[in-house]
Amino acid sequence: MTDLFEDFEHTAWRLETQRGYASDRLSPSWQRFMRGESFGFNPESSWHANVRAQTRQGKRFERVRLVDDPPTEGQRFLMASGLGNVEAGEDIRNLYRSEAQRLGLPNDDFWLFDSRTVVKFVIDDHGVTLGVRVLDDPEAVVRACQARDAAWHHAIATAEFHARVPSSR
Repeated sequence: MTDLFEDFEHTAWRLETQRGYASDRLSPSWQRFMRGESFGFNPESSWHANVRAQTRQGKRFERVRLVDDPPTEGQRFLMASGLGNVEAGEDIRNLYRSEAQRLGLPNDDFWLFDSRTVVKFVIDDHGVTLGVRVLDDPEAVVRACQARDAAWHHAIATAEFHARVPSSR
């Protein structure tokens, strides 16, 4: 799956629906977040380096994160750590969960690459990623594209969202 993040031609788009992720709670950044430290672009981060390299080629990394009102601790972490992703070149937007439900968005996390490959996450009730399913059948792709279009249209850009909902403790 990691090749998809380098080999896509135009867009890598993500919908994040979870209230928290086990992988975040296990990362060194979680402790930094708990201490109230800020996050920025980190050229040592392989994710940031790849985002920067791909966006320099004219490709786009975009994501919409669902956020509860008020945000959970896990969502506040994502808001704080996402600032570095934005600085690296990602366009991250936020959408309140109530709005996502009104729009009928799926509850599943997924990546959509070039509007033709869906990577759907299998996540348990504790936020642990158990695996992924790679789908390229037309029905799955169309559903993902429809979810992307609806979410993107209604989501709020990071800077504006942060002004409304502080990401720090």
